[in-house]
Amino acid sequence: MSGIIGKKIGMTSIFGADGKYIPCTVIEAGPCVVTQVKTTATDGYNAVQLAFSDKKEKHTTKAAAGHFKKTGTTPKRKLIEFRYFPELPALGSEIKADLFIEGDIVDVIGTSKGRGFQGVVKRHGFKGVGMQTHGQHNRLRAPGSRGASSYPSRVWRGQRTAGHMGVDRVKIQNLEVVKVMAEQNLILIKGALPGHNGSYVIVEK
Repeated sequence: MSGIIGKKIGMTSIFGADGKYIPCTVIEAGPCVVTQVKTTATDGYNAVQLAFSDKKEKHTTKAAAGHFKKTGTTPKRKLIEFRYFPELPALGSEIKADLFIEGDIVDVIGTSKGRGFQGVVKRHGFKGVGMQTHGQHNRLRAPGSRGASSYPSRVWRGQRTAGHMGVDRVKIQNLEVVKVMAEQNLILIKGALPGHNGSYVIVEK
């Protein structure tokens, strides 16, 4: 589906037409440059490759630099391929925030914040076991038993345990675009989005 690459700026809030308080996330949506157009005749399917956020030329490989040179644009940091654009844009053209209008329903893909090594209470929402009396002092946030001794004498694969949390690809669906500021290439999306401020997100229409 069609969409755009953006950068998460942060959160703010606005008041709707009915006076309701709406928390929303500010996204810098583009401008994205069309660096490749794929068609059924040449590639077997229709798709558009968009590039966003300038990158220093000295940090760009020769192959990537040649790819950007064909479109007449500077090297970019983020390249994403989108399918099902209603009309295939021209190579080198720009896709901006005016792709969206207020009231659009979008899906947003981002990388969640890294939380490091976390226990089962924070990572999986365990309640913790045991009472806080009778001398128990260090097992309040423990996961409890994870398997039997006689059989299988091991922990089944897939058990929810402590471990690394975050830095996952997260997709949140059916979010509303509450405001579009095309001049600044900013869109406001209702609710919170995955990732830290300054991280890249994909907004699918």
